Amino acid sequence: MTQNGFWVFGYGSLLWQPGFPFSDQKIARLQGYARSFCMRSIHHRGSVEEPGLVLALDRVAGAYCDGLAFFVEPKDAEVTITYLRERELISSAYLEEVHLVEFRIGEFVDAVCYVIDDAHTQYCGGLQLEEQASIIAQAVGGRGPNTEYLYNTAAHLRDLGIEDADLNWLEARVKILAGAV
Repeated sequence: MTQNGFWVFGYGSLLWQPGFPFSDQKIARLQGYARSFCMRSIHHRGSVEEPGLVLALDRVAGAYCDGLAFFVEPKDAEVTITYLRERELISSAYLEEVHLVEFRIGEFVDAVCYVIDDAHTQYCGGLQLEEQASIIAQAVGGRGPNTEYLYNTAAHLRDLGIEDADLNWLEARVKILAGAV
């Protein structure tokens, strides 16, 4: 994978804080997964005592997730995959998998994707949006408030022209709950 470079699919914080060098980025779609606040965050956006929520790719038949695919050049591949594994696999709740993603121009490429392990203790798929909003409005972790994570992701999706109705609803509701309106 790394000797020829690779694509990595971003759908949450990688959109606005990739943290690695890339030479190209394209809007891409991953079929069979939904962007979802289905992972309890005990490190970055919450704590063990008061977990926050972060986005994950949750396997859902018929669903899709639009995001960005970033191309990592061969010269940066080893250091980047090491960085991504340290960042994304911190609690083993994500699985590193390679999936086909489709660019808007119709081209398909393999991309490294970090998907939720639905057998992991941090998995919490199926939470109602109101419960998600309540958690996100209050949680704080090592990388800051959970609200910041939501607001940055929603803003970057808008900037890219990617519609996500659940994130838009959550952003508006969390602003009310957090007193930011």
